[in-house]
Amino acid sequence: MYVDGDIDGIIKSQNNVHIGKNGHIKGEIFAKSVIIQGKIEGVIDANRVEIKSQGHIIGTVISHELIIEEKGIFEGDSKIKDVAK
Repeated sequence: MYVDGDIDGIIKSQNNVHIGKNGHIKGEIFAKSVIIQGKIEGVIDANRVEIKSQGHIIGTVISHELIIEEKGIFEGDSKIKDVAK
């Protein structure tokens, strides 16, 4: 799934979610992996979360792997996903 606009709500995907440079999400994202080039305000629950250089997260990230590129912004809490789940 590729988002390059505004969404207010919940995104659920069994695959990858890519938030483009013009993407702005307010809500929750549940996915296999999430790549952020735009802005997310809320909760992300994914195996892998990658914040690109223009990306911005305000909220909580629950993941196995969190990658933040240079100039990527993360404001909030990071929790390690329970391996048993």
